[in-house]
Amino acid sequence: MVLQRQREALQLRDLPVPEPGEGRVRLRVLACGVCRTDLHVVDGDLERPKLPLVPGHQIVGVTDDGRRLGVPWLGWTDGVCRYCVSGRENLCESARFTGYDLDGGYAEYAVADERYCFPIPEGYDDLQAAPLLCAGLIGYRSLRLAGDAERLGLYGFGASAHIVAQVARHQGRRLFGFVRRGDEAARAFALELGCEWAGASDELPPEQLDAAIVFAPAGELVPAALRALARGGAVVCAGIHMSDIPSFPYELLWEERLVRSVANLTRRDGEEFLALAPQVPVRTEVEVFELEQANEALDRLRRGEIRGAAVLRI
Repeated sequence: MVLQRQREALQLRDLPVPEPGEGRVRLRVLACGVCRTDLHVVDGDLERPKLPLVPGHQIVGVTDDGRRLGVPWLGWTDGVCRYCVSGRENLCESARFTGYDLDGGYAEYAVADERYCFPIPEGYDDLQAAPLLCAGLIGYRSLRLAGDAERLGLYGFGASAHIVAQVARHQGRRLFGFVRRGDEAARAFALELGCEWAGASDELPPEQLDAAIVFAPAGELVPAALRALARGGAVVCAGIHMSDIPSFPYELLWEERLVRSVANLTRRDGEEFLALAPQVPVRTEVEVFELEQANEALDRLRRGEIRGAAVLRI
């Protein structure tokens, strides 16, 4: 499925089977998760993607020599810049990203730099494994940046939150879920996954939070989350794109509250999370679409109609 121009539907095309080249592997794609980042690329929120482009960066596939690997968003870094040499390859200024700078997994075949691929843990089928590769990885990095918060708020209960909730409960944290007002299905989903309270995103929880992770790309949730924080708490913005954050009084930030973003991932994040996931064990809830239904999957995600994660079956 090919994106010819942003803000247009993907087109089903026959392309040559890609050749891997030195240091790269070719994968027969088995499944590919549908991520909100894909939606930002298609809708033009993220500018200057490679065009035409095969989207998709939560790829589960089998290499020519029979190994089952996962391909994440981070597809290549230069390894020599100040960020790479200091363990912050997620901030590499020359980084290339799967499904944005590099063709991704909405296809029968994909190629990837082997150094950035991860073995898929045993016990996960292809469809369940796909969301671990972005929703899980970015969620895990967001949870790390939230520190040791005992009372954790999750704003937006989609693919990432439904994974992070399981990890956070495994770590003994207390969870508070925030969903769009009137979305009773999302509220029930949050409670099922271990939140002791779930309510509308403009409500205050019954207790102040030690940290909040904002998954929804809505800037107005940042001051809402700040209002819910205890002193010294942090708001972690987990998305790659967000609408403008409205102005808010300094008193919401005062008392050493913190707002920070999460950018991309490191290979260390992937190794740690994929080792942890089977121990929790993380169980992903997926809604399955065929490759030819990629536009439908994106539309459903755009409307907020996916419970858990959407995955393309190839």
